[in-house]
Amino acid sequence: MDLGVHLPLLAFAGEPLSAERVGDVAETARECGFAALAANDHLVFQRPWLDGPTALASVIERSGSMTLATTASLAVVRGPVAVAKALAATDLLSGGRLIAAIGAGSSRHDYEAVGIPFEERWARYDEALKALRALLEGTGIPLWVASWGSKAGLRRVAAAGDGWLASAYNTTPERFAAGLTQLGDVPNALATMWTWVTDDRASAERMLRDVLAPMLGREPEVLRATTCIGSPEHCAELLSRYAQAGCRRVYLWPLGDERRQVERIAAAYPPSPDPPIIHD
Repeated sequence: MDLGVHLPLLAFAGEPLSAERVGDVAETARECGFAALAANDHLVFQRPWLDGPTALASVIERSGSMTLATTASLAVVRGPVAVAKALAATDLLSGGRLIAAIGAGSSRHDYEAVGIPFEERWARYDEALKALRALLEGTGIPLWVASWGSKAGLRRVAAAGDGWLASAYNTTPERFAAGLTQLGDVPNALATMWTWVTDDRASAERMLRDVLAPMLGREPEVLRATTCIGSPEHCAELLSRYAQAGCRRVYLWPLGDERRQVERIAAAYPPSPDPPIIHD
């Protein structure tokens, strides 16, 4: 299993976003041997959110030969034609380094912002994915299905996806392994692994209780077991469990101080010298 890093798209602890901060994360991840960079997607959020596709395009040069991934693009609310054009441009300018995971999105606010009924998201998603595949025919861009792992989601992966992108804070290594049992040997990755590697237990608790839990509306106890927030040993153990479950890549999202966190992750779980093939 290899590792990727989410670009910093929102400020968790009051640190201002900047081009330098985004670029520095890309450069540090590359220097530490990470395989990929990723960007999530929201049109609106409860706090300022840097546009994911734009952020991903901004690190093309500083990312070297790293894979670039959307985790995941919201083709329904953005429109499949606009998404296809952006994906094709990013893939072309990066020399064919893009993996495009496509998601329906779990936030009602994104749909309200563009006047699309949230209840129609899955029917529209199926249509958007078909449109994207037609629009991007011949580009070679892998189109993955982003799914938490429901039965319907796994059926979509099997029927229409070049790979499966799961969400770290909505699954466990055991549920992930069960999903792969149904899908077979498919390209796969796990996104949005919230990360704060520290030997300071009080710092980890503050990050869980004061930052992440309020933002997600989830209990700290649940998040503690499913995120890389805690000691290097805790994080390495959780990542090892996903590797044993068959996961090929985990995208980690540091909750601040990204450059140092990337270095700490690399020390706790050194990048594989012989990473798996994510896609052909």
